[in-house]
Amino acid sequence: MTRFIFITGGVVSSLGKGLMAAALAALLQARGHTVRIRKFDPYLNVDPGTMSPYQHGEVYVTDDGAETDLDLGHYERFTGVSSRQSDNVTSGRIYQTIIAKERRGDYLGATVQVIPHVTDAIKQFATAETEGVDFVLCEIGGTVGDIESLPYMEAIRQLRNDLSRDRAIFVHLTLVPYIAAAGELKTKPTQHSVRDLTSLGIQPDVLVCRCDRPLPEGERAKIALFCNVPKSAVIPALDAKSIYEVPLNYHAEGLDSAVLAAFGMTPGPAPDLRQWEDIVDRVHNPEGEVTIGVVGKYVGLPDAYKSLHEALVHGGIANRVKVNIRWIDAELFEKDEAEVTAKLEPLHAILVPGGFGERGSEGKISSVRFARERKVPYFGICLGMQMACIEGARNTAGIATASTTEFGPTDEPVVGLITEWMTADGLQKREAGGDLGGTMRLGAYDAALAGNSHVASIYGDTAISERHRHRYEVNAHYKDALEAGGLVFSGMSPDGELPEIVERPDHPWFVGVQFHPELKSKPFDPHPLFASFVEAAVKQSRLV
Repeated sequence: MTRFIFITGGVVSSLGKGLMAAALAALLQARGHTVRIRKFDPYLNVDPGTMSPYQHGEVYVTDDGAETDLDLGHYERFTGVSSRQSDNVTSGRIYQTIIAKERRGDYLGATVQVIPHVTDAIKQFATAETEGVDFVLCEIGGTVGDIESLPYMEAIRQLRNDLSRDRAIFVHLTLVPYIAAAGELKTKPTQHSVRDLTSLGIQPDVLVCRCDRPLPEGERAKIALFCNVPKSAVIPALDAKSIYEVPLNYHAEGLDSAVLAAFGMTPGPAPDLRQWEDIVDRVHNPEGEVTIGVVGKYVGLPDAYKSLHEALVHGGIANRVKVNIRWIDAELFEKDEAEVTAKLEPLHAILVPGGFGERGSEGKISSVRFARERKVPYFGICLGMQMACIEGARNTAGIATASTTEFGPTDEPVVGLITEWMTADGLQKREAGGDLGGTMRLGAYDAALAGNSHVASIYGDTAISERHRHRYEVNAHYKDALEAGGLVFSGMSPDGELPEIVERPDHPWFVGVQFHPELKSKPFDPHPLFASFVEAAVKQSRLV
């Protein structure tokens, strides 16, 4: 019997609903239950794929090629459960589906309305593909009171009645702010938030109260009284030094016990939290530290590279070191060449992440050259691999005008759209095999690694699967020229057509990958490329 936990937020946004949902799911797993987490996004975009990182942060890609909200990254990192297309839906996608049905005549002339048609579609999304799962956690994006979220609130209200009281509960995350002038925490915003929620027919079963200092028993009792919940179901959520402390902190405050009690379930044996205790110990008690520079385009936006940031932390966990990340705007290197040496010389490793567009590209290429010439560990991801190939073409393969068609016409398209360089026969073969969808390669694809390569030794295998998100590919017609310049193509698509990994055997650690390994890294299972990259940074730190 699948049980549903509907998670809402109040007072202000950015309280950490996604992180709370992920931590709660991890605690339920530690008690032996199976879980799945879903995200309802009220905006009208069909998916985040076309949204600017300045507004939305990173786009998280699943194995089945869905472009989703970054919260799904938290879900995977905390639970190890691979997300699917069916785990993230937006209002845009729901309305698109409903309008398509209306145009086809599926509603047989009926008036199409928010209730029941939109709410029914939301309920179908929430309950689909849940067989064999003990708990499904559904996070509602936005804040109670938002106009955009009203159909979702109505849908989960209906679901509570449809499923029965012992199969669905509501968890509400709210803010208890500290007013410095008064010298006390204030519960009134939480009271108002719960009042707004109950006016929509939803009575929360558990309240999670974000605060920056301990919540006194008096305030906790006051919240319980005015919000009509047991005092044991008022859970303080204090700020943590590391997000990986959050499951332990929530357990200490009784969140998992309160949720099980709301379902009428006995808590059972204490959860096994040893893996989380080990992770936190490694984070707080490192045996050294390294500094890694990320030369990118959106360095002022922490959420734009969220999975990358966490994967570097995981690499540090694997090596029991603290990773200090230095975010560097690639455009700085285009204005002053001296900046390249000044900014990169103190670093123990350099990473160029994925991205789109020409801005900052020459600065990224300068970073690649610095890493290659100075023998500093280099990791290029997606666009970072393409920049490594262009740098290699220009400076070690003698192709001075090498570039990418993404930035405009070029006589030497070392990187381009697959349609620009693959033969018609090759394209037909790949389209027949379903390897490409639209103009972007999305989701998990297999790659074959050269048996004697550095990456094969890192993975411990020659057959891998990684997630992709890109339109442009390294042009395989330049493979021989680039390899003559020392840049070896050590990973290819299984049919041998598309370059997946490049490396330099004459370098301590120089790897470029077309995919996004950061999307599969977890604190309890760091991605091998990040673990190896951080290990190389540790070795470099001993040389500096």
